[in-house]
Amino acid sequence: MYPKQHIIFGLIFSILIFFVFPSIELTGFLIIFLSSVLIDVDHYLYYVYEKKDWNLRRAYKWFCSRSLRYRKLSIKERKNEKNCFYSLHGIEILALLYIFGKFFHIYFFYILIGFAFHLFLDISYERFFNYKLEKISVIWDYLRFRNQKINFSNQ
Repeated sequence: MYPKQHIIFGLIFSILIFFVFPSIELTGFLIIFLSSVLIDVDHYLYYVYEKKDWNLRRAYKWFCSRSLRYRKLSIKERKNEKNCFYSLHGIEILALLYIFGKFFHIYFFYILIGFAFHLFLDISYERFFNYKLEKISVIWDYLRFRNQKINFSNQ
């Protein structure tokens, strides 16, 4: 899912949460909204790691072109392609945020809500386009991808 979509859906979701639970105040609203979008910083970090390039615009274009290429593949071909490893997209991160929220500060619960909503959108998007279901477990993705290389020769 593209950042613009996450921004729109994240904003709508955050507004709904704010109106249903006004006790979260403006701070909670902003944390939920920002975390529902900024979780994707791991996409950028992955690009920096793979390409050794810090340019945000090139990173965005790289992911867009990968996404377009991936969509053109058959379901069978998609099974052989490696998706990227995203360190913030997984149940383990949600569990850590829950623990931090329980023992440190309620703001971690707000981040948890934003991250969980973002992951819900990503998983829904992947199922809709018949992508491989990923971004559920950071550990599982790491174990699956650790010996694979991205094979996008035209990029």
